Amino acid sequence: MSSSRYPGAKPSLIVRKLHPENQETPIHFITGDEIDHKMFYRRNHFSYPTLTYSNYWLPINGSVVSPRIFSAQDILKLPSRTITAVLECAGNKRSFFEPKVFGEQWENGGISQGRWKGVPLRTLLELTGIQAGATEVVVEGYDYGKRTDLDNIYTYARSLPLEKALHPDTIIAYAYNDQPIPFKHGYPLRLIVPQWYGMASVKWIKQVSIVDSPFKGPFQSIDYMYYPNKENDDNSFPVTTINVNSTIQRPLNMEVLDTGKHIIKGIAWTGKGVISKVEISTDFGKTWLYANIMNQDQERYRWFSWSYEWVVLEKGDYTIMVKATDSHNQSQPTSPFWNRKGYGYNAITKIKVKIE
Repeated sequence: MSSSRYPGAKPSLIVRKLHPENQETPIHFITGDEIDHKMFYRRNHFSYPTLTYSNYWLPINGSVVSPRIFSAQDILKLPSRTITAVLECAGNKRSFFEPKVFGEQWENGGISQGRWKGVPLRTLLELTGIQAGATEVVVEGYDYGKRTDLDNIYTYARSLPLEKALHPDTIIAYAYNDQPIPFKHGYPLRLIVPQWYGMASVKWIKQVSIVDSPFKGPFQSIDYMYYPNKENDDNSFPVTTINVNSTIQRPLNMEVLDTGKHIIKGIAWTGKGVISKVEISTDFGKTWLYANIMNQDQERYRWFSWSYEWVVLEKGDYTIMVKATDSHNQSQPTSPFWNRKGYGYNAITKIKVKIE
């Protein structure tokens, strides 16, 4: 992780909030495709929970044929699945919205990636059986606390539609990059829901409940909803699939460069399909040129690294624009979809540089 220019220099997480802990990945200084857990972004609604592995049990109940309680050892013995997947906070890039919206002012680092190993949630649900009429699977974490808008104490809990819960790549993970999941990222068990924003990947799983009516917990029905109107909740709809998006890692925004050859590089990702093209413009969108996408045949849940060789001979101020498109022909829009809670920002990526 150290910089070749500055031996021994290491990036660190960027603090957005101390209590509860919310910190960004220093994404501009990340060079690989797997993030060390120490550099993985942290998103918390409450303080870290208190729990121990030695007496850890996972109940699965509700609209099931045979409710069961699995020990951690039971889960480790089941057939496993390993998935490399992007996790992106739904509020990533929130600070770029205009007009501004309240909430953690994430810039580009509410995103990380690595290898998750665990048991498909489907495997556990097949062992308990699902009753006819079941529609959602609620996953509840051990983290809890007060909210500013409600009086009661709440645990962090989210539901998935049955179809998403039964997808073979929706897993209850116990390892990250070949090591037990670190405590701050959900140890001993967390949900991993590829293609959906990170709010779905519940940490520190306390229990799993199958229900036959829509789950109305506050992290489902109040938070993680798109509210297009500033004054009311009309036309709101849930946050689910990750939008097509990109980030420029090099050069840095407002960096001063000399004339000559420069490598523009970054990452692009999407919740549907794969990235099919990344385009660069240095003339405010008049012309777009293709960037080189590395590993375009890789697994679909990962981000795609890209680069472009830029030769610039004239001095002056430049705006570098990047637009990613996925295999469903979704492209980053010119303007973001503004919403009151600031989710899903994915407008065309822009930075400014000065050439001297």
